[in-house]
Amino acid sequence: MKATDVIADGFGRIGEIVHEVVDGVPAELLNARVDPAANSITWLVWHLTRIQDDHIADAAGREQVWRTGDWADRFALPLPAAATGYGHSARQAGTVRVDSGALLLGYFDAVHEQSLRFVRGLAAADLDRVVDERWDPPVTLGVRLVSVLADDLQHAGQAAFVRGVLERTGDS
Repeated sequence: MKATDVIADGFGRIGEIVHEVVDGVPAELLNARVDPAANSITWLVWHLTRIQDDHIADAAGREQVWRTGDWADRFALPLPAAATGYGHSARQAGTVRVDSGALLLGYFDAVHEQSLRFVRGLAAADLDRVVDERWDPPVTLGVRLVSVLADDLQHAGQAAFVRGVLERTGDS
């Protein structure tokens, strides 16, 4: 198995979790928070998708799906268009809301497809290319992709946990 196949498999697992968490869930539950400072399912899925979109687009030298697919306008968030959720306060996170899971999944699926196209087009040697020199040591494409996978899997797991807590406590 090639390294890029392993990475593509990792992105596929994120997609499975995201769909399991969001499919068929009412907006009230997606937007609910277990306490005023906690992240909602909506914020967690939006954020993991924004980070994947931002980082993969940068590494691929492409525009973000957020911009090319008009997702910023579709979400109509009261945040800067470039926001990814990184560093958001509890108040800012609370402004990320949707009317249905279809919006979240539409954006996620569009980003997921672009990510897979990029990863499947890579050769093993591409993973050694430096994509960010602001760090010491500089960040390679392989390290960046693993970082995105790790972050996204954590947030997808958090979203699944939040859904479970909200469903059991009836706080939807």
